[in-house]
Amino acid sequence: MSPTRPEHTASAILIVGASRGLGHAMAIELLKRGWAVVGTVRPSEGRTQLHDLADENPGGVEVETVDICEPDEIAALRTRLAGRIFDILFVNAGTGNANPNDTIAQVSTDDFVRVMVTNALGPMRTIEALQDLVPADGLIGVMSSGQGSIANNTNGGFEIYRGSKSALNQYMRSYAARHANEPRALLLMAPGWIRTALGGPRAPLSMEEAIPDVVDVLLAKQGRPGLEYLDRMGNAVPW
Repeated sequence: MSPTRPEHTASAILIVGASRGLGHAMAIELLKRGWAVVGTVRPSEGRTQLHDLADENPGGVEVETVDICEPDEIAALRTRLAGRIFDILFVNAGTGNANPNDTIAQVSTDDFVRVMVTNALGPMRTIEALQDLVPADGLIGVMSSGQGSIANNTNGGFEIYRGSKSALNQYMRSYAARHANEPRALLLMAPGWIRTALGGPRAPLSMEEAIPDVVDVLLAKQGRPGLEYLDRMGNAVPW
């Protein structure tokens, strides 16, 4: 049964994957907008930018740990968060293969498995484990990519990353079908090509330009039941 939020409490979001990059930038933006933020880092990362943000904003930002590639760690996080309520659960996970130009015929099995587990299996396991921390009228979102669109793939390239995000989209479609009678909002976010460690220096968008738009779309999706695959301007992305 979904939890019910007590009255007169700040809106709260759990961002899984907020140590750096897009997740960290989202944490900063939501904090500016008055949200209480719980963000996760991997245990192996040590001290991160999120720890600094939490130190600077006591009571506004909390740090949790989880490696979403490890089912036992997801379960442990769920136990630690028992009784908590989050208006939004957002899973921000993304990695690429060692050589992004590898075709599916060239990538090593180990590299393929690592990308698929990080980008597709891990996020879905996390959603399944943590979904009951979100009220029935809350929102569950995950960071996808425009490169996950099959319809828009006319140039090829980045095959392993594309495939992992397409898989994530398909699994979220299945999740949405299993929960079709529930009022929760579900979101696949395609933020655009942004200058991050993953996006690289050639990306046309800075985080300062992109993240406020991403957060606008995330918050606007609240109260709209069902799954949507949207870009940072709120436009539907072809599946």
